[in-house]
Amino acid sequence: MTPYEIGLWALGAMVVLVYLGLHVPIALMLTSWLGVWAIKGSPVLAGKLLALAAANSISSYFFGVVPLFVLMGYVVSASGVGRDAFDVANHLFRRFRGGLGIGTIGANAIFAAITGISIASAAVFTRIAVPEMVRHGYTKRFSVGVVAGSSVLGMLIPPSLLLILYGLLTEQSVGDLFIAGIIPGLLLALIFAAGVYLMAMLFPSFIGKNLSNSDESMLTTWQVMIKGLPISGLILIVLGGIYAGFFTPIEAGAIGSLGAIIIGLVRRSLSAADIWKVLTDTGLVTAAVCFLIIAATMYSRMLALSGLPNEFGQFVANADIGYWGVIIAYLALVIIMGTILDSSSIMLILVPLMMPVVVPMQVDLIWFGIITVLAVEIGLLTPPFGISVFVINSALNDNSVSLGDIFIGAAPFALMMLIVLAMVVIFPALAVILI
Repeated sequence: MTPYEIGLWALGAMVVLVYLGLHVPIALMLTSWLGVWAIKGSPVLAGKLLALAAANSISSYFFGVVPLFVLMGYVVSASGVGRDAFDVANHLFRRFRGGLGIGTIGANAIFAAITGISIASAAVFTRIAVPEMVRHGYTKRFSVGVVAGSSVLGMLIPPSLLLILYGLLTEQSVGDLFIAGIIPGLLLALIFAAGVYLMAMLFPSFIGKNLSNSDESMLTTWQVMIKGLPISGLILIVLGGIYAGFFTPIEAGAIGSLGAIIIGLVRRSLSAADIWKVLTDTGLVTAAVCFLIIAATMYSRMLALSGLPNEFGQFVANADIGYWGVIIAYLALVIIMGTILDSSSIMLILVPLMMPVVVPMQVDLIWFGIITVLAVEIGLLTPPFGISVFVINSALNDNSVSLGDIFIGAAPFALMMLIVLAMVVIFPALAVILI
């Protein structure tokens, strides 16, 4: 059996194991080890090669950006800054039809600018926004849908954990990826807001027919400043420092984490128990991401040894489907895989496979990263997997709202994401103009 055939068998076995329910990192590691063993003929040599790949994958200085931004996001969530962002956004958009939904989107956009984790946004705003929206006359289906839809902003508006992962996989600048995500992220938030407004005007039965726009959510100018300045200052320090070149993304993560802790202590909203939970949650997420990156590196090494990526690249080139054929087919595959896999797993499986195909085509890898994240994030809202939907269902703990209700409520936002994805594909400048 040739190395190429072994690579195909390993790839097929990995897909089967994932469909059978085995955790993706374990499936990647197992098939990588068996594949290298079959290629090299020695289980010991296979183990040593993969151990070296694992060590190299997390010894990079740039890996430090992961735990620091995760820590900052959890501190911000625990200190109540997410609730403040919702209060301010609700105050600003209270006069619009569907204003509370638009306010939820605005709050999620603000929260995304300092967390980078869609799941955290989904969990926080399920507890904060959904009860308020239902109380003001919005349907439960729409209330959970707008939270699910706007939660994906956390993976596009920088800092984004998926953009960090993509940068580590492709050796692209994390800072450039952050900058490239600004316009598509804001565009997505704007289209979400416009979509809510149009739905409120055209489909009131879906949104809620008797919406209450009372002034009880009004804040004084002083309250807006008190609630808005901490989070605005943190965003300015972290992202402004990166874009101005004052410090690297890793240094920005450290400064942002320290700033978030100081804000929480000054506000007296961080207890010792909160800090301990933040640290443990950060450790769990970092360990999970670390495990994923190790597995992805092993998988990439096995693919490289088998020659499968090069053969795949030759196949695509000989298929003569052209540049746009490759891009459209890739995005369609990403969206389809999003129905069964989580975001990180899709990137870990497909990005190493596609690099040998798109690099010779002189594809801008920063732009490619943005459209990849957009396509991947659509999977957070699509059945049967839709991890954001499951997070919301768990956090809501309301038997009257089924998973189907959340998927239906999120469907318009998945459609709007497809529109933004098409815009960024057709107009690449939306992603790269600021770089």
